[in-house]
Amino acid sequence: MTVIRFQHRTARWFRPGLSVCTVALALAAPVTSQAQDQSQQLCVADPAAVTARAAITLPDTPLPEALSRALDAAARRALDGAAAPGVIAGVVTPEGRWSGAWGGADPETDAAMEVGMHTRIGSVTKTFTGTALMQLAEAGKLSLDDTIDQYVPGVPNGDIITLRHLASMTSGLLSYTQADPFLDLFFSDPSLHYTPQDLLDFAFPGSPIFAPGEKFNYSNTNTVLLGLVIEQVTGQDIDTVFTSMILDPLGLTETTGPDGAALMPEPYPQGFTLQGDAATPAAPSNATHWDPSWGWTAGGMISTLDDLLVYGRSLGTGKGLLGAEAQQERLRSFPEPAGYGIAMGCVDGWVGHTGELPGYNTTVFYDTTTDTTVVVQANSDIPSGNCGDEDVLPDNPDDLACSSPASRVFEALSVALGHPFSMTSTASAE
Repeated sequence: MTVIRFQHRTARWFRPGLSVCTVALALAAPVTSQAQDQSQQLCVADPAAVTARAAITLPDTPLPEALSRALDAAARRALDGAAAPGVIAGVVTPEGRWSGAWGGADPETDAAMEVGMHTRIGSVTKTFTGTALMQLAEAGKLSLDDTIDQYVPGVPNGDIITLRHLASMTSGLLSYTQADPFLDLFFSDPSLHYTPQDLLDFAFPGSPIFAPGEKFNYSNTNTVLLGLVIEQVTGQDIDTVFTSMILDPLGLTETTGPDGAALMPEPYPQGFTLQGDAATPAAPSNATHWDPSWGWTAGGMISTLDDLLVYGRSLGTGKGLLGAEAQQERLRSFPEPAGYGIAMGCVDGWVGHTGELPGYNTTVFYDTTTDTTVVVQANSDIPSGNCGDEDVLPDNPDDLACSSPASRVFEALSVALGHPFSMTSTASAE
């Protein structure tokens, strides 16, 4: 479903599933309306039952001891095979909650990873953008079938690309993170600041790459455009919108919008990457303070475990965010049993997103079959395992499947919870 890598010359910023090597998730091309009517509920079996949980408050008590021990053991084993100094993870189920932190936050000071630390959450930001879009549609302030040229001039194919195409990654617009001029600038100087228009200027010369609705292609350009639409419709900057429409209603006091994410709030771990011109496998770069403006509404936010656990369940059920009808529309928006819907993905009943950008890797998933939320944060985006020609650390365990750190731990936790998250590769997300 959702994994995001951002590599020099490769720039695969969304890779579903748990693989960060060359295998992409089962994000199939859009289907005909008749086929979609038949298949659209296959990933989330009963959207109405899921949205009914919005009225339920889960207990704020520890999980049973046996399950807590199993989750702790799973996280530790997975971290052994992950290319990250440390991870933070948490689970909330109808039986209670569990969280923990393992490994280091700063190898230079030997500071330990701790629950409550802030990390950059990358493309999990897209789910916030999609949620605000759905809220505005629910309020009648826009329609998902509006074309983008009603809001932003100069978009290639703007008269036939709809907001729904943008949210479902079927617009045919090139991702600016796949444009060599952007990559050359970013990796030569990660401190550079970009405006949303700067990002679009990298994307538009190479667009379109296909007709809207023709197929899936994960493009950060789509979500940047949606951010501009949201600002125009509300008349407010995106941080104000996210705060009033999402953060305040859910009580997410430790989450920072993309405009305010240049500075990391204390406490935070150092984040490491092999991306960029200066990094080598023997000496990864510290990307903690790289300018995040290039991510904006596609990947610029910061958050903590507790906030993301609250948000992850609301993302799945709609609690505090969307009414039942709008949330059920979102849960029916996936074109295949595994696929990408309205700014989030779904695999076998798991809905959510993975975020990855230089230095950090995050997973936020909600299991619609069990009312379980799982969040993992890692202070590295470095893949490990059998990752083909991708850069890995010198002690890379090549007998494992390729995975980014948070995704590896999430997969292990899902197994311990009894509903393994797994991908069947049927199509490339490139």
